[in-house]
Formats: sequence, C-alpha cells, structure tokens
Amino acid sequence: MRTLTRAGALVAGISAALLIAPTAAHATVPGDNGTVKIHDATTGDELRKNEPHVCTFYLDAFGFDGVQEVDWHIEAWAPTADSKGETVKSGEITLDAEGHGRTNDLSLPDGHYKLFWNFDGEKGAAKHKVFWTDCEDSGGGGSTPSTPSASASPSSTVGESASPTPSASSSSGEAAPSVSSSPSAQGGGDLAETGSSAPVGLLSAAAAALVGAGGYLVFRRRKAGQN
Repeated sequence: MRTLTRAGALVAGISAALLIAPTAAHATVPGDNGTVKIHDATTGDELRKNEPHVCTFYLDAFGFDGVQEVDWHIEAWAPTADSKGETVKSGEITLDAEGHGRTNDLSLPDGHYKLFWNFDGEKGAAKHKVFWTDCEDSGGGGSTPSTPSASASPSSTVGESASPTPSASSSSGEAAPSVSSSPSAQGGGDLAETGSSAPVGLLSAAAAALVGAGGYLVFRRRKAGQN
C-alpha cells in the first residue's frame, strides 16, 4: 500500500515538473517577447500599430526586457533596391525600464526597405519589418519655383519701362531743334516778302517812265499841230 502511495506521489511530482518546466524556460528567455513597429513621424509613440507606408518615420519598440540594448539597421529591399541587402541606415538604442523606446525621426529616399532589430539575449533571427517610404505627396515644392518666375516678369517689365525713358528724353531733345527751326522758316517768309516788294517798285518806276514818255509824245504832237 505504501509502495503504491509513493509511486503515485512520484508520478504527480514528475507531472508537475513537466508542466512547470516550459513556462519557466519561456520566462528565462530574455527579449524575444518584444516587438518593434514602424511609425510615421506624426504618430504618437503609444500606438502599437505598424505603419508600413511612411515619409519621415521612427522605430518604436514595446515589451522588451528593461534597459535592453538594441542594435538596428535598415537595408534597401526589392523591388526598388539597386542592390538588395545594402545597409542604408543604422543605429543603437537602450530601452527604458519597461522595455519601451523609440529612435529619433529618420528619413530615406522613396523606396522599399527592411528593418533588422538585434538585441541582447535574442534567440534566433532578429526581429524585422518591411516598409515603404513615399514622400511624393508632399510636392509643395511645385509652387515655390513659380514665385521666382512671377517676380522675374515684373523685373523684365521694369527693365522695359526704363528703356523707353531715355528714348523719350532723346526725342524731347530732337523736339528742341525742330522748334528752333520754325523761326528760321518765319525768317524765310520775311525774306520772301522783301524780295517781292522789290519787283513792285521797279514796275512802278517803269510805269511812271512810260506815263512821262507818253505825255511827252502827246505834248510834241500838239505842238507840231499848232505850227
């Protein structure tokens, strides 16, 4: 009877050990229970949802061991990578006492990338995330070039308006000689009148001479008739 009791106690102890062992083993594995997310720079670091399409972004870690040290790097990834696996950005971070931490804001050219998150006590492969950067929508730069072109057109207008000013002054300079030439024209008129008066005097003298000659002839005829 005692033998059966001891055997039952032994079996119960072994069974309990087998049940507790996996839990204890899992609890002793550091770091593998954490997760890392890609967040847009405008997203709060309390959000635990991954955002795979971003422009400026940061890396946000949750649930790791307290004060755990992490090394991370980002590789260019297909289909946009010229050479897949090339590291384009890297860094390190120490998480807080609750196993949470975030990097500074990061930026990359538009394309497809993969994050590799390595930490102390990891077991197996690094944690990873694939994501896209796409800043094409922030094209406000299109309106910026139009501002210089708009300012350029007024400057050319000013240049055009300035050039007629000297020509206007030159034309006013030409106007002065034309005004002075008008008195010469008037002077020419006076000369014409003086010249026309000379023939009139000659004609008057000739007429007087003819009248005198005619009177003389009439006088001689009368005298001849009396004789």
